[in-house]
Amino acid sequence: MVRKPVKRYDWPMFTGIVQHKGRVAQATPTPAGVRFEVDRQGWDPPLDDGDSVCVSGVCLTVVHADERTIAFDVIAETLSKTTLGDLAEGTEGTGGSSVNLEPSLTPNTPMSGHFVQGHVEGVGRYTAVTMEGEDCRLTIKPPADLIEYIVPEGSITLDGVSMTVADVHEDTFEVALIPTTIEMTTLGEAQVGGGVNLESDIISRTIVHWLRLQQGSGEGVTMDLLREAGFASQ
Repeated sequence: MVRKPVKRYDWPMFTGIVQHKGRVAQATPTPAGVRFEVDRQGWDPPLDDGDSVCVSGVCLTVVHADERTIAFDVIAETLSKTTLGDLAEGTEGTGGSSVNLEPSLTPNTPMSGHFVQGHVEGVGRYTAVTMEGEDCRLTIKPPADLIEYIVPEGSITLDGVSMTVADVHEDTFEVALIPTTIEMTTLGEAQVGGGVNLESDIISRTIVHWLRLQQGSGEGVTMDLLREAGFASQ
């Protein structure tokens, strides 16, 4: 019996478990935006033209792949609404912005993180980067309309990395990085004032949306409303 190759979903999803940290080798302006060629040396999953890859939190389509690089076309809107517009190219072996890479899910992909769509909702800013022994704690200020989707101990995607929210304040939240995350993803390069692509947990977004529809007033979600709906203890 010949086993057919496992095809990726037509509607791509990701887990937020970064497989490789690539480097932007070339950024070429196009009529619609920019074509990025990403050096993927050391990372060789089977990729075909048309496949989806999560690039630092953004779902992009492969336009060409060879043994050394993967090329993506990024339109102007995506460049303006994500940190991809800040990426810089580098020369052979030097320079070039780092990007987190993850291929889309297949039916046999281990679900180690959480469901990530690759749809960036906004760019947050690092307000503090604090080292605690070998660990690092990042404080991030998201766009104001995203804070209600971010809950303590819940999931959030930072530049394509599935993270657990350590704490939530009035207009910021915190995550803690372990040494592996620092080494294997671009989060280890975080600097105060720098931007980060944010995607809140789809479950949190769905609950908030449902509660808004039930409430019907357009006001923010309150703890009283969460208790009434059964999503929080009395």
